[in-house]
Amino acid sequence: MTLPTPAESDALLPQLQQIRRSLHQHPEVGLDLPRTQRTVLDALEGLAVETTTGAGLSSIVVVLRGGRREETGSGVLLRGDMDALPIDEETGFDFASDNGAMHACGHDLHTAGLIGAVHLLHAHRAQLPGDVVFMFQPGEEGCDGAGRMIDEGVVDAAGVPLVGAYGVHVSADQEPGHVHTRSGPYMAAYSRFDVTVRGRGGHAARPENALDPIEAGAALIGQLQEYITRRFNIFDSVVLTVGMFHGGTAPNIIPEAADLSMSVRTFSPEATARAEAELPRVAQSFLAAHGLGADIEFETLLPATVNDDTEARFYLETFAELFGEDRVHRVAHPRAGSEDFSRVLQQVPGSYGHLGAAMPGVDAAAQEVNHSPRARHGDEGLGDHSLFLAHLAARRLHRELDRKVADAHT
Repeated sequence: MTLPTPAESDALLPQLQQIRRSLHQHPEVGLDLPRTQRTVLDALEGLAVETTTGAGLSSIVVVLRGGRREETGSGVLLRGDMDALPIDEETGFDFASDNGAMHACGHDLHTAGLIGAVHLLHAHRAQLPGDVVFMFQPGEEGCDGAGRMIDEGVVDAAGVPLVGAYGVHVSADQEPGHVHTRSGPYMAAYSRFDVTVRGRGGHAARPENALDPIEAGAALIGQLQEYITRRFNIFDSVVLTVGMFHGGTAPNIIPEAADLSMSVRTFSPEATARAEAELPRVAQSFLAAHGLGADIEFETLLPATVNDDTEARFYLETFAELFGEDRVHRVAHPRAGSEDFSRVLQQVPGSYGHLGAAMPGVDAAAQEVNHSPRARHGDEGLGDHSLFLAHLAARRLHRELDRKVADAHT
């Protein structure tokens, strides 16, 4: 088989850096990214690919037909997300954004890297024993853009079964050109847990004549944390964080109600289902024991990102063969952040991982994490980024061909 070479990706690097910096300077937030969408479409103009845009969001689905596609009748999906965050940038880049949004999570690199993968695979399309679907996704930051693209048919875009799905996320505080992932649960499910504690208002000097929702709400926080530590397996963690607690209008008034908003992170479908079933019941019962009522909502917004064991090994082996085993990190524990690529991995076996993109020469103590207004991602590794994605797709299709040939001889 013929595969894209480092020389080819190196030749693309200046173009990819130019695209990345243009995207970085003009970030867009959410599901509606018209300028970003136009940049991607322009970068793919003239290629022999099938391109469709989303109906309800600024997504782009690109299908590259392999010249030997009939030999497997299969496809592979590669994903890059495109949206930015509502953050005022403080990087000092000469291509920094000044529009109140920022590519603080590195999605400008994801987009440019995926564009590079299209070009690399297009040059080798005659030898591809299958199709490749390129998923240019808006709305990863809290808008479930992946779910919306699935609803609009991205998984079925090529009209063939997908045998693998892969994605890369850059990190501003990890060593450039080093990959990190693991088999099994890799990133957490994310659920939102809202409780309105309903009491009875009164005078602060006479709490015995009121039902204090603030006091009960504060006690509830500790009760929930204690319940989690006593009832859930520490090796299948549940992480509950109270992000908002609002109540009251004056220091001498006991209010009628108080509101708590919490995030719950879990790493398995079993723990997610238990948290959704049990934590609201604990809150309701605890508050009732104190004579208070509650309005409770618990919604699982994203499932856990779970890497297929075989595909995760393939992901890391591919990277090691391209760039060396010393740049591969098999992480011991999942990350507690969440990612909507999890929805794709529910549909297709695959793997997701992080690629270090810290600015070269910056001391580790000065590196800011993703989502910081000072997060500085370097783009010197964009050629390798594209080459890795291209090899994941091409090698996976050739593995599928090998499997079919072996099955035909048994």
